Amino acid sequence: MIMEEQTPMGAGGLPAIDLQPEVSLAERAYEQLEQLILTKALPGGSTVVEGRLAKQLDILRTPMREAILRLAAEGLLIKQGSRSFAVRKVQPVEFFQALKLRELIEAEAVELAIGKIPHKDIEALRQEIIRLGQRDVQETAHWEIDDRLHMLFPEALGNVVMVRVLKNLRISTRLFELSSAAGRVQSDATEHLAILDAFEKGDARRARAAMVTHLRNVAAETLDIVSGRDPGGLKRRNLK
Repeated sequence: MIMEEQTPMGAGGLPAIDLQPEVSLAERAYEQLEQLILTKALPGGSTVVEGRLAKQLDILRTPMREAILRLAAEGLLIKQGSRSFAVRKVQPVEFFQALKLRELIEAEAVELAIGKIPHKDIEALRQEIIRLGQRDVQETAHWEIDDRLHMLFPEALGNVVMVRVLKNLRISTRLFELSSAAGRVQSDATEHLAILDAFEKGDARRARAAMVTHLRNVAAETLDIVSGRDPGGLKRRNLK
């Protein structure tokens, strides 16, 4: 006798609904929209239109709406009117305040994380930094490696509060850098490698100093650009 395939039943005897495809679509919408923002395809102040984005990314409107609400909760988007959103535009004051807090947190994190990260992870990151440091123009991959390096130390500590705070601060500095700061391809690579070298040697004082120096250099170069003291920085910015 051939048995009919049974339909899985949910609560109340109703057919169970597989939510995984919807969840996957929402996650894909989130990742793609986040990339549009963080690669400045959607620069600060841009209005985010749910229907237009859903069509552009070939995603249903419901998961796109979920992605927009999630990015708003994370601070990349802000409410604009009753039903629309815009990419958050970070002002210089917020950028420098956030960068100063990052300096305090990340200097502490890099020191405390010494001995807690496998050598192979450090070496893999080092090779990627060297490879990308040879490029002439800042690309999406540079932002990704920047995320990996700066989040490596707080994540190694297992301090979820520190990780959450730092991610929020990095959103503020990242959004401003994308619209206002110079591309620092070679400088970033050199400074990132200095952090890793001191970290690998277990030199807490040098690792902390290297992190502080890096973030202060970013602040100083950004200040030169926004104040008009570095026309070359504006040219580098336009290459991005």
